Amino acid sequence: MLDKGAEVVAEGQDIEAERALESPSPPLRARPFLRWAGGKTRLLNKLLPHLPESISNYHEPFLGSGAVFFAVRERISGTAYLSDLNDELINIWTVVQNRPTDFLTAISRYHDRNGEEEYYKIRSEQPEDSLDRAARFFFLNQTAWNGLWRVNRWGVFNVPWGARSFRGIDREALLSVKRALKGVTLAKIDFRDAFNSVTAGDFVYLDPPYLPISDTSKFSGYTERRFRLADLGELAEATKKLSERGATWVMSNRDTEAVRDLFGHGEIVRFTTRRSVAAQNRRDIEPRHSPEVIVVGRP
Repeated sequence: MLDKGAEVVAEGQDIEAERALESPSPPLRARPFLRWAGGKTRLLNKLLPHLPESISNYHEPFLGSGAVFFAVRERISGTAYLSDLNDELINIWTVVQNRPTDFLTAISRYHDRNGEEEYYKIRSEQPEDSLDRAARFFFLNQTAWNGLWRVNRWGVFNVPWGARSFRGIDREALLSVKRALKGVTLAKIDFRDAFNSVTAGDFVYLDPPYLPISDTSKFSGYTERRFRLADLGELAEATKKLSERGATWVMSNRDTEAVRDLFGHGEIVRFTTRRSVAAQNRRDIEPRHSPEVIVVGRP
């Protein structure tokens, strides 16, 4: 927690940061500030050709690192609605949007806390303040194995140490993220609720958790509520209604028979990509050349 004197300094710094955002100098292009297993940075060249060149309102209900949002930010003329069911994830996005300078101060306390022993100490902590929670989340995100965020059924983060040092984030890079988030609506809600704000002419990008590749895989467990085949089925039915409502949508997922059957009402583009996400359990190892799909839905 910041003391009173630090709060006054931080407030002044945030005013300075706001002025920096209005500077005529060319700003850095915002890029994902989080590591995220399954993030779409490497697939942007496949995805972007299928996204509208001009977007009114943008919706992304499985936010993660927001790689697609950042890539199309300049195409959005209306409001961007970013949401996820992961409370800690939405918290850090909200803190970066509203308190970037405070966030930099908070994460600076972790710069000298490197090594396996320190990692597990921090992993066991349970801060309650939103700023402290965001700083801890960022530390764990940068130093955990594979950048994975996984929790058990009680919602406790349980990813092991990734043998990485904490490097923080450059101030200008963080301010570019804040700039990209200006006017953006962030919410911790389920995709079913997120669809309530979609209207005709809007665009929706969907990157739901991939279904486990084995019965023991935990890749879908990034909240205490697992994403199952039944959820994917509900998502498929919901996309039909999006099209009926006049919205355009694109979904990325693993190429499986279940995905092709459930989303047969859309245009399915199949391809293979090289993946770098492995697993601790050999039964959970992702194929090096992974079959993927992009599903395009139109009104």
